[in-house]
Amino acid sequence: MATDKLALEERRRRRLRYSLKIKSHGRPRLSVFRSGRHIYAQVIDDAQGRTLAAASTLEKDLREQLRTGADKAAAAVVGKRVAERALAAGVTKVVFDRGPYLYHGRVKALADAAREGGLSF
Repeated sequence: MATDKLALEERRRRRLRYSLKIKSHGRPRLSVFRSGRHIYAQVIDDAQGRTLAAASTLEKDLREQLRTGADKAAAAVVGKRVAERALAAGVTKVVFDRGPYLYHGRVKALADAAREGGLSF
């Protein structure tokens, strides 16, 4: 059962990445990884194979916020931080790579905060 679930997750991830690759037109990719407890976001330039900006809930000041159980609020802070760091690196337009995750909850909160922070996708 667990291997079937992982295989389906990998198929969803590959299917989404393929469509993003076709539609991206050379834009960097805002990639989201969500674990049971934390959320991570990176702006990746696939042409050069470099990470341009990154943020996660593992940063020291965000760990305190997670202890209170504010998962969506912490994801929103991560979205704003990755947007600030991307703008500092000179990136304003990205494509959103949600991975195998549905666009709701923490993933949606991160995306909305990144838009508010100045990224367009």
